[in-house]
Amino acid sequence: MTQLHSPTPFIEAFVTGSTGWLVLNRPDRRNALNAEMWAAIPPLMKSLDGHADVRAIVIRGAGPEAFAAGADISEFGEARNDAEAAARYERLNGEAFAAIRGSAKPVIARIQGFCIGGGLAIALACDLRVADGSAAFALPPARLGLAYPLDGLRDLAATIGPSAAKEMIFTARRLVAADALRIGLIDRLAQDIDAETAALCAEIAQGAPLTITHAKRAIDFITDRPGHEDDAEVAWLAGRCFDSEDYAEGRRAFAEKRKPVFHGR
Repeated sequence: MTQLHSPTPFIEAFVTGSTGWLVLNRPDRRNALNAEMWAAIPPLMKSLDGHADVRAIVIRGAGPEAFAAGADISEFGEARNDAEAAARYERLNGEAFAAIRGSAKPVIARIQGFCIGGGLAIALACDLRVADGSAAFALPPARLGLAYPLDGLRDLAATIGPSAAKEMIFTARRLVAADALRIGLIDRLAQDIDAETAALCAEIAQGAPLTITHAKRAIDFITDRPGHEDDAEVAWLAGRCFDSEDYAEGRRAFAEKRKPVFHGR
């Protein structure tokens, strides 16, 4: 395991094999995110994204009780006490979400326990979501009187569709894992979440990294997710695949009836 330097003890980042890990580490507060944690996410995601060995990144909460129970509401009296302060706070949130979406590598949310508010927004900024039966989901802005960020609504609607997104916001109803799977909020419901997450990361690690990056950017583009590339950038990423050593390796492996070994170049 390679530990990465974190600017806060409330988030840990490390690499094991081909998987990078970002751990929300505030279990005594159900991993509720304070300003220090929001600010630490972009540099840590950049470090994981730039690590040569990493093929997939997993975000999880410390302990089984919560992925993240949302933003730390105890900070709202100062951090969101008026429109100007709220805008500053949302910029901090937005930079964290953009760093997750902007990773060139697949990002997976591994979810146990509470995944509420800002915690769910982090999970929605990921590419895939794996949960076990303990997971519980909700978006409570209508119970707090605040406006949910536009990019977060785009992530939500792109994941579950506009009607289901409206229902989640309008009602603030808590969803159990089976309900979340039914509406597409999560992609896999696991009995053994560690084994399921490890298997998914291993499958991803066998693929061609440049192809995966192109597919991620292209799908975000066609579904109008926040921060998507323009069509020229997507076309450039496609061309990079066809010019790559990995494409040559894929063709050779197919002809030789063996598994390809990709290096992302």
